[in-house]
Amino acid sequence: MRAVLTGVPGTGKTTVLRRATEKGGDKKYEIVNYGDVMFKEAKSRGLADDRDDMRKLNSGVQKDIQKNAAEKIGAMEDVIVDTHCTVLTPKGYLPGLPQWVLKALNPDLIVLVEAKPEEIAWRRRNDSTRIRKADPEEVKSHQEMNRAAAISYAVLTGATVKIIMNANNKLDEAASELRGVLF
Repeated sequence: MRAVLTGVPGTGKTTVLRRATEKGGDKKYEIVNYGDVMFKEAKSRGLADDRDDMRKLNSGVQKDIQKNAAEKIGAMEDVIVDTHCTVLTPKGYLPGLPQWVLKALNPDLIVLVEAKPEEIAWRRRNDSTRIRKADPEEVKSHQEMNRAAAISYAVLTGATVKIIMNANNKLDEAASELRGVLF
């Protein structure tokens, strides 16, 4: 199976994924962080010093980096791709999974990890490792954009879309729900 796990920054998608795959199941997945693959490419080109710099790149450059990453990941089997459905850039929302990425990845399942916008804003304010805006209204808009994008991606690929809530102090419940669709 090929799954794409998405969520706005601060939803805890990577944390949910780690917890869900700790116990695992019969199936073994290769877990790939799309942003890490893109950042490695951008850094090798001298275009970014940290992952947050990538949002500021020219959209044409971002698209080229996306395409290269998709081709690398698309060659993998039984993969869970940890990524963003959309990326908020200074010029607006950039699809995280444009047509050429979807074609390369060909997912069976798209999972959106969400939380209440206020919870995400709180998590962002308390994360000293990243630079992120912490406005609940902006988070809400971004999550709405992700839902619209996810169903569009599903129309193009035939993938199913699953929404998992990762509320504060409910990590085990979110991880259990993710395990249920993966294993």
